[in-house]
Amino acid sequence: MKFLKSTIIYSAYFTAAITLPSISSLIPSINLDTVYANEVKTKKVPSLRNKVYSQLARAQKLADDGKVDEGIAALDDIQRKKASMNDYEVAMMYNFYGFIHYNQNDLSKAMTAFELVVAQEAIPESLKLSTLFSLAQLAMADGKYKKVTNYLARWDKVNSKPKSDAYYVLKSQALYQDKQYQASLDSISQAISLAEGKQQIPKENWLVLQRALFYSLNKPQQVADVLEKMVKLFNKPEYWLQLGNMYGELGEETKQLAILEAAKQQGFITKKPDVRNLAQVYLFNGLAFKAAETMKSGLDTGLIENTNKNLAFVAESFMQAKEDKKAITFFDKASKLTKTGEYDQRLAELYLNNEMFEEAADSAREALDKGLKNGDSNTYIALGMAQYNLENFDASILAFEQAEKHKKAKKLASQWLKFVKREQMNAKAMKTAYL
Repeated sequence: MKFLKSTIIYSAYFTAAITLPSISSLIPSINLDTVYANEVKTKKVPSLRNKVYSQLARAQKLADDGKVDEGIAALDDIQRKKASMNDYEVAMMYNFYGFIHYNQNDLSKAMTAFELVVAQEAIPESLKLSTLFSLAQLAMADGKYKKVTNYLARWDKVNSKPKSDAYYVLKSQALYQDKQYQASLDSISQAISLAEGKQQIPKENWLVLQRALFYSLNKPQQVADVLEKMVKLFNKPEYWLQLGNMYGELGEETKQLAILEAAKQQGFITKKPDVRNLAQVYLFNGLAFKAAETMKSGLDTGLIENTNKNLAFVAESFMQAKEDKKAITFFDKASKLTKTGEYDQRLAELYLNNEMFEEAADSAREALDKGLKNGDSNTYIALGMAQYNLENFDASILAFEQAEKHKKAKKLASQWLKFVKREQMNAKAMKTAYL
């Protein structure tokens, strides 16, 4: 059903719903007592001395009590003695600066402080790793996507353990925002594979991102595959509708019909575009009556606008379903909302098919009076046939003579002219015979 692509594929459906890190949830709060109790003591990493610990603890308490300015002032006092401090102590000092600025929603100052943490040489590997990852998260929240991947690259050089799904998700989000879609896809797919390898359900927003990336890379089959998974895992209306639309994009109309029918049965078809889409899918699959009733229901409830095009869709669908009387009703409504005569011409043809010749002639004349965008040869043909059946031979001949002037109707009009003139002569001969 590719010809409906522009109608049924909505780009908004395929925009990744990426939730950027919240300023209140990025970095866990620091507990200095825990740090002090569990500090790494090796030859390469100096210890946190008691006097520095006491000063940092005082600054922390002030900040925790809401006395931010006093906490900053206490850290400033410590910084003035930086020359006498070891790398680990300096790192912890800047770490506290970073947390205070972070809690004040000052990302720029927080990042500057955390950068100074990792700039120190002799610090625990765990501190360097956690700070670099926090910097990547902060850069993401600040919209600095290239910085995110740079921080993660630095993190990767230090890290010696298997990467977690959080690493791959953050990297994928940054690459997506930087429009590096293939690299982003590789990362989010890795995160999903890690979760599934542990028999865990991937997070919904991971699959949303993966689906968006496949769509951006013009891989509709893979989009459909992801949506099939999302339908099974989360059963949300939008995923059913998106899957149906993707089946249409892939030319799998039978699957599209089945999915959208299932969505309808679950009460998921509630919005105007989705009702129109379902009606089009019904019509394309030969279910003209269901197409008409679906659109008519939307019109009746006010969900679908009462426009000439929507009314004409119902009329055409009823006509294909051999419900001519219903089709006539809706073509008549459409014609009243249209300045040109196209729908009046359709009415004339329908009336002819139902041997309603007076009505056919009236509709054909109405169409000619309004004018038709695509020419009026067919309308003259319809008028001529109606007048012939009403035995208005002169009017019929005049209509066919007008139709004969048009190249595309010339052959048919000429045939009818000969026939009507012959019938007119026969009628006159019969009348004379009875005199």
